[in-house]
Amino acid sequence: MTEPELETALIVEVPAAEPVVGQFRAQFDGNAPLGIPAHITILAPFMPASRIDAGTLADLENLASRTKAFDFLLDHTAWFGTSVLWVGPRDPRPVRELTERVFATFPEFTPFQGQFDEVVPHLTVGYDHDLDEMLHAEQVIGANLPIPARAVAVTLMTELAPSGQWSTFATFSFR
Repeated sequence: MTEPELETALIVEVPAAEPVVGQFRAQFDGNAPLGIPAHITILAPFMPASRIDAGTLADLENLASRTKAFDFLLDHTAWFGTSVLWVGPRDPRPVRELTERVFATFPEFTPFQGQFDEVVPHLTVGYDHDLDEMLHAEQVIGANLPIPARAVAVTLMTELAPSGQWSTFATFSFR
């Protein structure tokens, strides 16, 4: 019996959001206790961990070195249906462009496995929890917006077996 492939993901960490969303992510986002920080997903799932090699890392380093660090403002909350609460950037263009460049570099790894017609850059606060509790979280977060942030790197996260925890594998700094 073969073991399941360990997943990886490319994210932009958003530490500036932690004071506002951290307590709610800990409560409502199952990824937070697994070691995944507040972030905007660039590409997930990315390639299986077993396929990450020196060439992959060099390609990611090259891509990051050609990407200028950018400021963004998380200025609104929104929902996917009534089950996923998220915070979004005022201008999603720089994040979308980064996702497009990563996908162009690694075309066999479609953003979100092609599940969505449009990739919406966002920071997930929580999902699949009591709606009233998440509506309360939305009120509290909304009262603390906007959150100014800066994207300075893309982080390669990898799943650790068998715990399900995630860890930073590498960080690729923007110029």
